[in-house]
This record gives sequence, structure tokens and C-alpha cells, in this order.
Amino acid sequence: MYRTILAGFVAGFAAVLVFHQGTAFLLHHVGNDIPAVVSVLGKTNPPFNLAATKPLGVPVVLSQAFWGGVWGMALAALLATLRPPAILFSTIFGAVALTAVAVTLVPWLKGLPAWNGTIPWRGLLLNGAWGFGTALMLLWAPGLRAPARPLTA
Repeated sequence: MYRTILAGFVAGFAAVLVFHQGTAFLLHHVGNDIPAVVSVLGKTNPPFNLAATKPLGVPVVLSQAFWGGVWGMALAALLATLRPPAILFSTIFGAVALTAVAVTLVPWLKGLPAWNGTIPWRGLLLNGAWGFGTALMLLWAPGLRAPARPLTA
């Protein structure tokens, strides 16, 4: 299980840098020029934000990647235990679980205003991309794939 958890952290960390921030890159550089996208998702800030976070002063993107790794550990454990369809489950898990925590628990912990009830479409998209990418990387990790089922005649 240790190997699964470690692979989950690495996959989740990398998925933030590649899939989450890659989607943010596309939304910022392409989506911000499409009025229909902006009307649904709003304007997207530039990806790879290097501004310091409180209280440690770590760049935002590295903080996001660290927390992506923590969520990746949980996702890897779920995938290894439950053996659901990895890509679908991970995409939905990322979109729903991460976004729900981001709009409820995180503002409460930081003393920010509570969620206003609007659906955070951009968060669902970015976090779903993270889940998709994490699952892809975990499927490549040895020992984390479901065992092959023998073909029956």
C-alpha cells in the first residue's frame, strides 16, 4: 500500500502541473477570447502563479501541486481498493470532491466569505482535468492496474 500512496502523491503532484495548469493555460490563452466560454467560466487567470502564499511564502502553483499530491494519495488508495473504472471515477472524483472542498472547507478555514451558491464550472473543469491526468499516470504505474481478466471461450 505504501507504493500505491507514493505513486498517488507523485501522480497527483504532476497532474496539477501538467493537466490542471495545462487546462488553465488553454482557458487563459484561448478561452478568454471566446465570449461564450467567458460567459460560463468567467475570465481565467494566467497559469503557473508564482505569487507567494501565506503563511509559508511558497509559490501558489507549488502549493496547488502539493495538495494535488495529497488528494492523489487518497485517489490512488480508492482506485486500488475499489477498482472502479479509473479514468471515469477519477475525473468525477476530481471535479466533484476537490471543487466541493474548495468552495466550502477552504474558505471557512481561511476566514473568507462563504460559497455564494453559484456552480463553479471552471473549478469543475480544472479539477476534473486533474483527476483525469492523475488516473492516466496511475494506470501507468506498475502494480496499480487491475489484474487482467482471462478470456473465456
